[in-house]
Amino acid sequence: MNRRNWLLSATVCALVTYLPSAWAADPEVVKIGFVGPLTGPVARVGKDLQYGAQLALDEENAKHPMIGGKPVKFELDVQDDQADPRVAIQVAQKLVDDGVVGVIGHYNSGCSIPASTVYHQANVAMITPGSTNPQLTKQGYKNVFRTMGHDGIGGVVAGHFVVEQMKAKRIGIIDDRTAFGQGLADAFEKGAKEANGNIVDREFTNDKAVDFRAILTTLKSKNVDLIFFGGLDEQGAMLVKQMRSLGMQAQLFGAGALKSNAFLQIAGTAGDGTQDLEPGPALDKLPAAQEFGKRYKARFNQDVELYAPFAYDAALAMIKAIHGADSLDRAKIVDSLSKVKVTGVTGNITFDPYGDLIKPPYTLFQVQQGQWKSIKTVGGSGA
Repeated sequence: MNRRNWLLSATVCALVTYLPSAWAADPEVVKIGFVGPLTGPVARVGKDLQYGAQLALDEENAKHPMIGGKPVKFELDVQDDQADPRVAIQVAQKLVDDGVVGVIGHYNSGCSIPASTVYHQANVAMITPGSTNPQLTKQGYKNVFRTMGHDGIGGVVAGHFVVEQMKAKRIGIIDDRTAFGQGLADAFEKGAKEANGNIVDREFTNDKAVDFRAILTTLKSKNVDLIFFGGLDEQGAMLVKQMRSLGMQAQLFGAGALKSNAFLQIAGTAGDGTQDLEPGPALDKLPAAQEFGKRYKARFNQDVELYAPFAYDAALAMIKAIHGADSLDRAKIVDSLSKVKVTGVTGNITFDPYGDLIKPPYTLFQVQQGQWKSIKTVGGSGA
């Protein structure tokens, strides 16, 4: 080796020797769990949620984050709970065993409630971007949070709205007997009765049913002018089509799960007039949400389906809590998350002592000419 090359090599070695150790080391992988229904009837919602959380992690990793003075790389540990409470418990335990420092999920309240006990026992922070049953945060677990308003508020607001604003005179209720659907219908009934509404009948189905004609025939015989459905979008779409096939003129109203592209595709023109009071702001009118939609499509080559912004904000809050704790200790992250303040796509994310979102907004949507249109937003703290 000639002297010139030797000097160059020596200089490079010296520079490497004096590089800060944090730069020279490989980033430590920090696992954040994601759980949702990735197979089955609502798999598209689960993937939408997964992609929302993944986008937040991608954007954070691009900033070369550091925790405790060391470089880290956030990785999403993805699990499928199949919208089945028994599977949800199994994958929750798997995530705990995998060493995740927090979890984004689950979607279905019937999965989130039993899984939350597993996370509680391991002191793992859990933020659900979709479970709205009030019971979830009534358990007293300090590690459980959510990024949208719960049905105890939204369902009651919906009940008041159909009586006081829509002037419904004869109201029928159908629910799918799930933790979500039944809980939502209970809250709606409470709100409607508080507003002195007239509930003429309440029927129930299950979340696998496709034929609602017997129930609808009963409600038609009682001259209902509005039907509230506590259930998910695809069933709601089939329900409204069968209402029209039976010649029913009643309005279909939901609170939290009808607004989706799938509803529009299945319901067709029969869906016009359907209304849904969704948790969250009118994302179609928020610049931050529109910009999020562009980044989402550029990354995943598809449009936002439903709840991706809530999963994105849940991941933002989790990451902010980890930075706030400046530690990967689960207990410290839980404590930090209870104090977190972050402005996300859906608005300001801060939690009350129960882990519920403070000042959650709700937006009324209506199907007009085959498209969901936001009508008005109630509550919220702004974006």
